[in-house]
Amino acid sequence: MNNDYQELSLHLQRLEKELRLQGWWSDAAPSADALKSTAPFCHDSMTFEQWLQWIFLPKLWEIIHENAPLPENCAIAPMAEIAWRNQSAGTVTTLIELLTKIDSCIGAQP
Repeated sequence: MNNDYQELSLHLQRLEKELRLQGWWSDAAPSADALKSTAPFCHDSMTFEQWLQWIFLPKLWEIIHENAPLPENCAIAPMAEIAWRNQSAGTVTTLIELLTKIDSCIGAQP
């Protein structure tokens, strides 16, 4: 695994850990219909944290495990700020910082 993927892997692990700490991790997957949503961030069928768990994280892990190219850019942190605007800063600050690091890792690729 190259260094870029190692750094991204660490951020993904930390993101999962933080989602679990916040109680935003679920053992029950959203419905098949919810997972098929074509709306940005599946906003019409799941919460942002569900999208992170069931769409975003698995896709990035798949890319890493297949040693596939990363997306050209990533801007998840701004969406998190919108999605969690009604949450207390103490609840979401670490999550947004992690997403910003993930955005930077992906955006720094040649």
